[in-house]
Amino acid sequence: MKVAEAIVQILKQEGVEYIFGYPVNPIIEAAAAADVRPFIVRQERIGLHMADAVSRLTSGDKVGVFVMQHGPGSENAFGGVAQAYSEAVPILVMPAGYPRRAANYYPNFNSALNYKHVTKHSEPLNAGKYVCEVMRRSFAKMRNGRPGPVLVEIPWDVVGDEVDEPLDYIPSSRNRYGPDPAVVSEVATELAASRNPVIYAGQGVHYAEAWEELQELAELLHAPVTTSIEGKSAFPEDHPLSLGCAGRSCPKPVVDFMLGADTIFGIGCSFASTIFGIRLPDGPKLIHATLDPYDINKDVQVDHALVGDAKLTLQALIGELCRHPNHQAEERKKGLADSIRRKREIFLQEWSQKLDCEEAPINPYRVIKELNQLVDKANTIITHDAGSPRDQMTPFWESTSPLTYIGWGKSTQLGYGLGLAMGAKIVHPEKLCINVWGDAAIGFTGMDFETAVREKIPILSILLNNFSMAVEIPVMRISQEKYGATDISGNYAELAKALGGYGERITQPGEITAALERGIEATEKGQAALLEFITSKEMDIPLAKELAYRR
Repeated sequence: MKVAEAIVQILKQEGVEYIFGYPVNPIIEAAAAADVRPFIVRQERIGLHMADAVSRLTSGDKVGVFVMQHGPGSENAFGGVAQAYSEAVPILVMPAGYPRRAANYYPNFNSALNYKHVTKHSEPLNAGKYVCEVMRRSFAKMRNGRPGPVLVEIPWDVVGDEVDEPLDYIPSSRNRYGPDPAVVSEVATELAASRNPVIYAGQGVHYAEAWEELQELAELLHAPVTTSIEGKSAFPEDHPLSLGCAGRSCPKPVVDFMLGADTIFGIGCSFASTIFGIRLPDGPKLIHATLDPYDINKDVQVDHALVGDAKLTLQALIGELCRHPNHQAEERKKGLADSIRRKREIFLQEWSQKLDCEEAPINPYRVIKELNQLVDKANTIITHDAGSPRDQMTPFWESTSPLTYIGWGKSTQLGYGLGLAMGAKIVHPEKLCINVWGDAAIGFTGMDFETAVREKIPILSILLNNFSMAVEIPVMRISQEKYGATDISGNYAELAKALGGYGERITQPGEITAALERGIEATEKGQAALLEFITSKEMDIPLAKELAYRR
């Protein structure tokens, strides 16, 4: 068989059911011939984002795959791979490559070399006879340790190589490792003695599928829980111990309890410094449980470190804590849940003028509130986009089930959410899949709404259109006043119709819920839908000033 056929056979053995791509790449045809469906996008970045969602929503069990042309195709794809790298998402990227004789001279773009800084592993397939070896290495890298993208470049003069049959290939294994038992004992003692512990959960809980263990630990300690943006939905936000999401914009209970903590236990997180998350306060003891030892003491100095899979770590801690008398937890039971509830109620009351705003243009917070109240949370997957949609959604959207919110923010490329929602719908066709974005984001990836229409991916796309890059106004005052530099415009509902989808523009607050219902109904009929809400230039967010990173 030829190289491309061999690669597709290997993909099938690894559980790959579909690939995402942009022509020309020989794997597209080989996949179609082998009944592995190719989804063809309008630009490379969207295909990578769709592959990204496949990996996230299966906790890395199924790996998203993207293929593209050599040269310009690979150059265009760079941002999507960089985004996956910053978010620690395992995807397999396979660009075509220039013939080996031309791979290393100017001006040809050498993917294997140029992607090394935004991939976990990057190499060319230099001969057909090495295909099993290279693919085995690539899948092993993706399935083990910190997740991340892997790239295999397929030179055009290798595509025609013959590969011996049958293939000598065994699918890769996923190998978990756990923390040092001695350190587990130390940490359990520390947590049991803590008067005001807070649990901070990251997306490692999602990849380890450790949701039940996280809840068990929180209830055992009777400790409040917050999550990173990437970890949002790892802990049910309707649980009495939930503080909400600790993003750049976050509910007041997160700030109050983090500042009042004497111990912060981070599980499945990197504790990376980012202006799109909170800064850990000075004072509390820090316990850091992470899969990757590289994270330890990288950004913050910690008192205890546990290295290993989040599920194994939590199981070990729970077992050890069950052997400790936990008088502090019994003491916290008397009023902790009530305290969290009261603080949450006060926070929502402080923001009620925006959440319940009756004025037009519509306040975006009202759109989020009504959407939050309308949908069936357990059967909905939602994601934000960069900028205002992220900061407006993360504090007020209540995630109640695992992997129902795709959070991101280490890198903040506009337009990411559209591909994530499309990939989510492919993984879970039975669920309502939503992306919430702004008029800046649609300018980056909006034409791929046509991909959703053409490929029959009925997502609900909610556009908050304020005809402006509102977040940038405070830092671009002169250029805005003299040249209108932050003004942008368009009738995106009409664009959605022109591309073959359902489109509707909404201008009045009283029309929000009915419009949402019509949009959801359109998706249930198999139609991609875009609802364009004409909103105010809302710039206020519940910024955690005491815990904010400075630019």
